[in-house]
Amino acid sequence: MGKGRLEAFSDGVIAIIITIMVLELKVPHEAGLAALRPLIPVFLSYVLSFIYLGIYWNNHHHLLQATRQVNGSILWANLHLLFWLSLIPFVTGWMGENNFDALPVALYGTVLLLAGIAYFILTRTLIAYHGEDSALAMAVGRDFKGIVSMVIYAVAILLSFVNSWLACLLYALVAVMWLIPDRRIEKILTS
Repeated sequence: MGKGRLEAFSDGVIAIIITIMVLELKVPHEAGLAALRPLIPVFLSYVLSFIYLGIYWNNHHHLLQATRQVNGSILWANLHLLFWLSLIPFVTGWMGENNFDALPVALYGTVLLLAGIAYFILTRTLIAYHGEDSALAMAVGRDFKGIVSMVIYAVAILLSFVNSWLACLLYALVAVMWLIPDRRIEKILTS
């Protein structure tokens, strides 16, 4: 089957996730700048999560560019990824509302780790369907950056119980690693 519905559905779900997340930013009942101060942790967690969702949307788009068709396994693997991404608004809100306390930061990292694993599974499912000699397989290669990201998430989850701000710094580091879209796919498709 074609990939168009999968792309449209995924785009819609990610747009809804972002919309739900922004609704967690509650408008203060006072007009002064001091009224915004309690929102700083919520806003910071929102910015980090917005960047993550943007990265997933961008890389998902590139991944599907190299895809000709999808099957049932790919649909389920994609839903698995969307499930973990759909939990980002919850952990984002919990982390921000609790000033980056250890347990919310650890759960945030757990959701990021599980989303990373789900993306890895989706990639491998697409490669299995299209073949090890496909453009997608050549572009993805061993996915070193994806594996390193998951290791950093795991370290950050454990670190969150020692220093939650340092754990958040590691989450931000992974986001910075992925800010530039994966050019391997574009390179393979244009050659």
